[in-house]
Amino acid sequence: MSDSFSKAGPETPAPSYESIDSQPLNRAIMSLFRQKMVAAIGKNSDKEGYDAIVDLTRLLNSKSSNPRDTQVKTRQILLSLFPSWLPPAFKVMFSKPMPEVSCQLNAWVTMLTCQWLMGPCKVNDVELDGGRIGSGQGVLVERCRYLEETGCASVCLNSCKIPTQEFFAKDMGLPLTMTPNYEDFSCQFSFGLTPKPAAIDEAFATPCFSQCPSKQRHRGDRCPGADVEAAQLA
Repeated sequence: MSDSFSKAGPETPAPSYESIDSQPLNRAIMSLFRQKMVAAIGKNSDKEGYDAIVDLTRLLNSKSSNPRDTQVKTRQILLSLFPSWLPPAFKVMFSKPMPEVSCQLNAWVTMLTCQWLMGPCKVNDVELDGGRIGSGQGVLVERCRYLEETGCASVCLNSCKIPTQEFFAKDMGLPLTMTPNYEDFSCQFSFGLTPKPAAIDEAFATPCFSQCPSKQRHRGDRCPGADVEAAQLA
């Protein structure tokens, strides 16, 4: 049995998010997100603020029967944040007739509404299918707060990357590739870029993080929660 753990993330201390958390819009979105998580899990956290989001995320992962179950529940949480008519209407009115504009719009909305979850980020240009450049179709997360606080590769994959990509592809009608960097905890969102199959996606080729609270000793060099087969069901 191998203790193949990996020290992930930057060496410097995590930054302060006080200025982000104090903004009324961010507080409102965090509160709504928490409500939807509690409804999906059936249990609340006794913690407050962002600590509650992390606590509920870990609870969701621990209560799920397998990685695919976590992915499905997380996608349901994302869907519950919007009126039921909005995603299908967006797909018909924007994604299909105006895919480039739709990708740019979603990049800006992500940047403006998700910094409470991921930390500072900015809209950027990204390479898309066929090597063409998508102007303003990317979001670069400088140092993902969610990944750093949870400290877990499987949480990144099953509670963020896979369900978010699936939400945009199936519910919003837009391909999205999320590329986390486990060395510096940055993450690149590329709206309009078709995700790689999980079997060749580098994000899955990682051992458990040494700082992960639920790390497991295992054979090989892949985190047990980085389940390629479960991701292929998405």
